[in-house]
Amino acid sequence: MRNTATIAWKEIKGYFTSPVAYVVALMFVALTGYFFVRSVDSILTGANFPEASLRGLMRQISIFILPWLAPVLTMRLLAEEQKIGTIELLLTSPVRDWEVVLGKFIASMTFFLAALAMTLWYVLMLEWRGNPEMGPLLSGYLGIILYGGAAMSVGLLASSLTSNQIVAAVTSLGLLVLLTFLEVGADQVTGVASTIVGQLGMTTHFDDFVRGVVDTSNVVYYLSLMAVFLFLTVRSLETRRWR
Repeated sequence: MRNTATIAWKEIKGYFTSPVAYVVALMFVALTGYFFVRSVDSILTGANFPEASLRGLMRQISIFILPWLAPVLTMRLLAEEQKIGTIELLLTSPVRDWEVVLGKFIASMTFFLAALAMTLWYVLMLEWRGNPEMGPLLSGYLGIILYGGAAMSVGLLASSLTSNQIVAAVTSLGLLVLLTFLEVGADQVTGVASTIVGQLGMTTHFDDFVRGVVDTSNVVYYLSLMAVFLFLTVRSLETRRWR
């Protein structure tokens, strides 16, 4: 794990010394702040007594923020290495492919968690002005972390397939939009096909978390999604040895 930690630390330092990363974090905070205000403002919601929860915010993060945030955070991780030629040095060094992938995945998750931690301010505001239930808050954060991990793994795979960061971002964005809105596609078919398509969608397994329900099948779904895309990323790197 020493190699993984070294790669992760290198990428983490790259994130926190890059002005682009801070711009992305600022946009994340601005968008989450906007959605938070919309979810609790009585005028905007039309409710006399808005609910003291982050359910609306969590849903907006999963549907509208993570599909673009993950591609931006992961597009350079492997694509840049291929563009400048350092991927060859990395793969010929005494480092396993899975260590490279895992290290970069950990780095992207670290930055995402740092950005997500800034939303804890909204929890403090709810505690100050209301009486929120901690169960749904905690399960909601667990769900968004799992959702984010799955999104980062998708972005990492896309980054491994090309040396162009823009192409990597667009590819991962397309995949995430597809996985996010598969639930909508399930309504267009019937029978077993509808069930299968619906269960493959990322948002299908997220709603329970924001309601305060931690279902093992939903946790397994996101962990499996991460494992599959990270496995495919490792295989993508391995194919470079055959070229």
